[in-house]
Amino acid sequence: MPRQLFPFLRAIGSVLIALSSASPGLSAQAPGAGGQSAMTLEQVIETAREHYPAIKAAQAQQRAAQGAIGLAKTAYLPRTDLLWQTNRATANNLYGLLLPQGVIPSISGPVIASDMTRSAWSSGGGALVSWQPFDFGIRGAKVTAVREASEAAKQATDLTILEVTSSAGSAFFDVAAAQQLVTVAQANVRRNETFDRAVHVLVDNSLRAGADASQADAQLALARNQLIQAQTQEAIRRSALAVYLQIPGEQVAIDASPVVNASPASDLEATAATLHPSVLQESALSLQQEALKHALDRSYVPAFSTLGTVSGRGAGTGLTGQFPGGTSGLAPDTFNWAAGVQVTFSAFDFFGLHEQKKIQDANIQAEHARYDLSLQGVSAAIEQARATLTGARQIAANTPTELSAAQASEQQQQVRYRSGLATVVDVAAAEGVLAQAEADDVIARLGVWRAELAVAAAQGDLRPFLQLLNQAKVR
Repeated sequence: MPRQLFPFLRAIGSVLIALSSASPGLSAQAPGAGGQSAMTLEQVIETAREHYPAIKAAQAQQRAAQGAIGLAKTAYLPRTDLLWQTNRATANNLYGLLLPQGVIPSISGPVIASDMTRSAWSSGGGALVSWQPFDFGIRGAKVTAVREASEAAKQATDLTILEVTSSAGSAFFDVAAAQQLVTVAQANVRRNETFDRAVHVLVDNSLRAGADASQADAQLALARNQLIQAQTQEAIRRSALAVYLQIPGEQVAIDASPVVNASPASDLEATAATLHPSVLQESALSLQQEALKHALDRSYVPAFSTLGTVSGRGAGTGLTGQFPGGTSGLAPDTFNWAAGVQVTFSAFDFFGLHEQKKIQDANIQAEHARYDLSLQGVSAAIEQARATLTGARQIAANTPTELSAAQASEQQQQVRYRSGLATVVDVAAAEGVLAQAEADDVIARLGVWRAELAVAAAQGDLRPFLQLLNQAKVR
């Protein structure tokens, strides 16, 4: 063998050793952060449900609305007013009419001869019980209106929970995708480092031009910049997820392996748009306005009340003007009772009620329009989510072909370069295509799960999605 071939053989051997040390695949494991235990998607959703402030506020408003139902029902109960009064005053009285006012104390009884220098005790107490035996349906309509308001508050809470938990799930997928892109970028850096060393071996042995080494160095620097960008995006996505978990961003750690390593075996079943919390909320609000209209329709009627009273009075003066003194008048010594029925009717309320009904009719029409708008919006969102899911599944079915072809191309370009049939630029292009194919493949698998989550959110219930996720884990 000619002696001049020895350097060439040594260089080729070094290249082969360098290329054989490259990492062949990607890791699907989700890294932890700050030593914290990694959270699965179900745990992220449950934590957001338990700790996010908007959900707590909605639940408090729901409890307040439920309490209003009991308050409205108290209108059916009898009303009882109790009174006790003790005073010491002169016995002077005002003869004749005293117009209603809040300055001069009202004094009952006849005028007696007295002067302002003499005073006596007076006392009085009693109880008045009043009750409406029937009201032509006014109270029932008001209770119904409050009950529908409570139902609307419940649906508003469910809607808030749905929005928060679905957003938390989407943030989980953002972090998972960012982590996988970091893994892809790390693998790309390792491949470029291996190729860069191989090129330098050839250049050092004068088997390739020095420009190849510069090109390989530039490509390696670009791969490292892409890794830095991917790591930055991961930190940003982690911080966004931390908001829903109510913990610091550095403590966020997720386990994305269930959604990275498995795809949903089937799609979610379709449900009616009328079952979405936003549609149910608008339905309850419409029924509330109709109940208020019903109460107005029953308002132009007489009000019947049954009354019963027991009272007692004590006076420290006599009708002839004597002042016994001492404790006379401190306690009631004359008692009375009474019972009756009272009917009141505000005849001229007709005009005001007529205008109120016109306003309420407009409110009902507005709520019906909002209901139709909500129903159309939910229906459109479901259609769009299912179209996105169909596209995501098609992409996920195509990316394995893309990845396989990119891997074959990268290997072929490496062989061609070692044989002198390809340039550094050709290898760099193949490395870029491979990195993109790896990213597309893992993002496509996550995209199917993300689309399933979007369908569940559009339909208004995440429970079927979580069941789908548990089925994937079992497999």
